[in-house]
Amino acid sequence: MKNARRTPLLTGLALVTATATLAACGPGGGNGGGAGAGDPTDFTTAPTGELSAWAFDNADDVGEARMAYAAEQLSDLEITMDQTSFDAQKFTTRVAGGQVPDVVQMDRRFVPTYAAQGLILPLDACYEAHGVEADERFYDFVVDDVEWDDQLWAVPQFYQPPAIILNTRVTEAAGLTDEQFDTSKPDQLLQAVAATYQAEGGTPTRLGFDPVATGQAGLWVIGMGGQLTDEEGRPTLDDPSNHAGVELLKQITDAQGGYAQVKSFTDAFDTFGDANQYVTDQVAAQVNAQWYPNVLSPYIGQVQLRAVPFRGADGEPFSVAGGSAFVVPAGAQNPDAACAWMLALTELGAWEAAGEARAATRAEDGGINTGLFTGSPEADQLVRERWVVPSGDPGFDQVIATYYDVLDYGRTYGASPAGQEITNALNNAVTAALLGDATVEEALADAQHAAERAYENVTAEG
Repeated sequence: MKNARRTPLLTGLALVTATATLAACGPGGGNGGGAGAGDPTDFTTAPTGELSAWAFDNADDVGEARMAYAAEQLSDLEITMDQTSFDAQKFTTRVAGGQVPDVVQMDRRFVPTYAAQGLILPLDACYEAHGVEADERFYDFVVDDVEWDDQLWAVPQFYQPPAIILNTRVTEAAGLTDEQFDTSKPDQLLQAVAATYQAEGGTPTRLGFDPVATGQAGLWVIGMGGQLTDEEGRPTLDDPSNHAGVELLKQITDAQGGYAQVKSFTDAFDTFGDANQYVTDQVAAQVNAQWYPNVLSPYIGQVQLRAVPFRGADGEPFSVAGGSAFVVPAGAQNPDAACAWMLALTELGAWEAAGEARAATRAEDGGINTGLFTGSPEADQLVRERWVVPSGDPGFDQVIATYYDVLDYGRTYGASPAGQEITNALNNAVTAALLGDATVEEALADAQHAAERAYENVTAEG
């Protein structure tokens, strides 16, 4: 791992909260040259000319291998990369000014927003021209993230499922089993929290369970039976079904000194460092995305870990799909090249090259190969079978296996033109409710008003 703190989206870790960049506008070539917003294209399978790309911030071994593979498949293209980070305001300004790259990488939550505003091109014809069935290449819930108004608007990549990583040095000392950290059984979970939580003078020194309340708010709300949007993408934050997830988060944080104390404590974690929360026993359990075992792998011998899936209200394993995607901006000069390149980056051969590169890196640095979570079931299976080998630590191997086990239980957050605004409004509501500044019902009602305004602004309704 090159840098756990700064992780580009075109990598094996794919932090969903970060984005990366590559742009450099130039004249297009081939059959895609000169296409503008709304102009039709046949998405030729043999594109030529120049391709400009934005938001591939310092790609790591996985990203470099995939880009080398795509360049080999499309040798008639001259590819220019602008490796600066994606910026939403910069993107809309570029589109308005007609100065856009051919491909942009961004968090999938942005995709329906830009689709509704006409800032990116629909890609159904792109997929069709190359004979790619999106539901066959990608997990269906990953495809759902980039589908809006009955059209596909992006080529998705990566899917980082969450799970609960247990610090078994702490849990076993408290006489707890892994199964007691079951999010579908609140009373049992709260007993496990009470058995492992520690404080001095009212200030936490160890959390029994860090739910990552605002960072994973959507997981808790949807997992406990709620919904963030309706079928049209309109926000539904004030739906009564959303109360259960927020109320459970409040119970968990109240049992550990309250949200303010929990947040202050977790903000001080050395999450990526030698004194991280598992090395120092600052948590008994914590919700983490799949990339975090990569951070913990250098500390085998200093940590004792296992993992359990996050379970929904029905008791079944539950996950939500987050990740990034490639889009073609309206006004792109070479959309044919963009289409071919994006699909080449996500085909099985690209992931095979990436898996081989990651295995070589791990062999060189002596690290543990935790696998790649690509957004493609076939690629995930190939990488796991070929390159994920026993680490010598049974607990750590069980952590890796748990993340693979939950892959099939994914759900979409719900594609919406106001996706980012819905996420922000939900986080604000959770914060207000956990702090006691508003009841759960009041906080979600306020969030709904904010999200509804954003939705209407984007869709020009209201």
